[in-house]
Amino acid sequence: MIKRKEAALPLLLVLLGIACMLAGVYRGELKILFAKAVNICLECIGIG
Repeated sequence: MIKRKEAALPLLLVLLGIACMLAGVYRGELKILFAKAVNICLECIGIG
């Protein structure tokens, strides 16, 4: 019984993480994330 509870916690955390990622994609935060990543990358290269 204890083994099941110990195994359930990591699974629950993974599912919670996936749910949070899907909520962010649904809210349109993926476009913002990619825009910031491109800006940071271009600044490091020295183009932007």
